Amino acid sequence: MLEDSRGGSRGAATWPPVTLLVLAICGIAIVADGYDVVIYGAVIPSLLHEHGWGLTPAGAGLIGSFALIGMLIGATTVGTLTDTLGRRKMLIGCLAWFSVMTGLCATATSPEMFGLFRFLAGLGLGGVLPTASALSGEYSHPKARNLVFAIIFSGFPVGGIIAALTGMSVIPRFGWQGMFLLGLLPLLVVVPVALKFLPESIAFLQAKGRHAEAEKTARRWNVSLDDRPKEDPAPTATGPSGASPVKALFSRSYVVATLCFLAMSCLCLFMIYGYNTWLPEIMGRAGYSAGSALGFLLMFNFGAVVGQLLLSLVADRLGSKPIIVTTCLLAGAAVVLLSLRLPTAVLYAAVALGGVGAMGTQTFVLAYVSKYYPVRMGATAMGWALGFGRIGSMLAPPLLGLIIGAGLAYQWNFYALAVPGLIGAALIGLVPRAPGEAAPVEHATADGTARSLPEPT
Repeated sequence: MLEDSRGGSRGAATWPPVTLLVLAICGIAIVADGYDVVIYGAVIPSLLHEHGWGLTPAGAGLIGSFALIGMLIGATTVGTLTDTLGRRKMLIGCLAWFSVMTGLCATATSPEMFGLFRFLAGLGLGGVLPTASALSGEYSHPKARNLVFAIIFSGFPVGGIIAALTGMSVIPRFGWQGMFLLGLLPLLVVVPVALKFLPESIAFLQAKGRHAEAEKTARRWNVSLDDRPKEDPAPTATGPSGASPVKALFSRSYVVATLCFLAMSCLCLFMIYGYNTWLPEIMGRAGYSAGSALGFLLMFNFGAVVGQLLLSLVADRLGSKPIIVTTCLLAGAAVVLLSLRLPTAVLYAAVALGGVGAMGTQTFVLAYVSKYYPVRMGATAMGWALGFGRIGSMLAPPLLGLIIGAGLAYQWNFYALAVPGLIGAALIGLVPRAPGEAAPVEHATADGTARSLPEPT
């Protein structure tokens, strides 16, 4: 998107103020997303003992899936609407919606009411990731795309770290309700900042024929607009530039890659939500105290932050595929270690590696998606990848809950988390070269259908 203002896509990636601003707002939005998701895992032990609720592990897993069903609906619908209505408007709306619904969870007096609010929160929560991802990708340099995604998606485990640390002090003093009341902070802090400062995607404005707004946004943030014509009637690999983004995703040119990305996202989110939802309970059943069990959750998210930031620097040099294979295998190996009786320090290290493997894989898959598809269908691609991935996140809580409820050894939960990593390592190799990658152009067209210079894959 910003190649011209940064010395061209052949030049070194730089970080103009508008890029830093977009990354900051989108990153904080994803922090709120990560907090909201992880708090459920932190409060499950409390909910299982909530007076009058009578929750079982299987029932708690089912309630956990309510929010994930909402996220699936939100990711696919909001992701598609974002390519129609605009990134800025949808991101702000999703933030406000899920913040209010999360706060209302604290007022629930029954499992049914709690599950309803979690579902409604999931509708907004599911729209945050694809919208923030698309906007961040468009305001970043192609040569730093993996690093950009590692930065903003570090917000998810940072939110998890905040949830784990907050849970250690808030739950004993104020109960599980206090955790959800804190979910109102995005509405009070992030939304007002985004309303004032977050810019709309220039490529989106141009593609919609809103050239005056595009020029105004470009002048405000000192971004050079492409000198090419505003509309390019020539067909692209996806068909005519006005074709439906959803139809283009499953066209002959993209269908194989799309199916691979959907499956990869499903496997990644199965691992991530399996960890974040049940890790405290699993480690508690393994004999660790409540504080230590939350400590494992903290280490999982801390490892994800540090590991994926370091690996992103390598990914921008070597390409996405070899790094994704590495993180998939790392996730599987870490889970195997957790199933063994090892010293506590070694287990903490294994949990950290699991965070790198599970969350790092998802980050680099989404970075790959953002580079693979044209800009005009970027948010739709993100939304479908994340939306379909919610199937994996929906399956993880109840499946692991059933394993726990069946009285099987806690190691079986880790075996269930190891398989997706091994499958993912093989699956990513099936993604073909992106259409047009062998014949790159130096600049993107005004509607965002032309590709940047090819990135290593």
